[in-house]
Order: sequence, then C-alpha cells, then structure tokens
Amino acid sequence: MFVCNCFGITEEQVKKHADGGACTPRQIASACKAGTDCGSCVRRIQALLGRGACPTRDLVKEGSPAAALAPETELPEAA
Repeated sequence: MFVCNCFGITEEQVKKHADGGACTPRQIASACKAGTDCGSCVRRIQALLGRGACPTRDLVKEGSPAAALAPETELPEAA
C-alpha cells in the first residue's frame, strides 16, 4: 500500500528505512523524500514508526558514543 503518493513510497519502503535506523518522519524524508511534498502522509509515517520505536534513543541512554551528540540535561537540585 502506498504511504506517499507524491513520490510512490510504500509501507514496506518506510519500514525498511525504519529498520535501517530512521526513527522520525524527518529521517524517513531524508531517506526517500516521503512527506516532503504535500505532507499528507506524515501522520501515516508517524503511525508506522510508532512511539518510542527508535533504537537510537535506547543507545543514547545506555551511554554509547552517540551520547556525546545528545547529552542528557541534568537539572540542579532544589535547596
């Protein structure tokens, strides 16, 4: 089934890019242009990706080298 009619991108293609590490609609757009023309498919792409389905987020929390790119912010303790 087509997700993006503007560029002819299917659900399978979106899932393939997600399996390859794309975990946001913006990353999917970078990989295949889906969602960059009329934008009507962005919500469908979000639904296919699901919430919290990004393995990269888990790696950053575990202290991988990617953590240097997106360090967690610590809040000062209340006095």
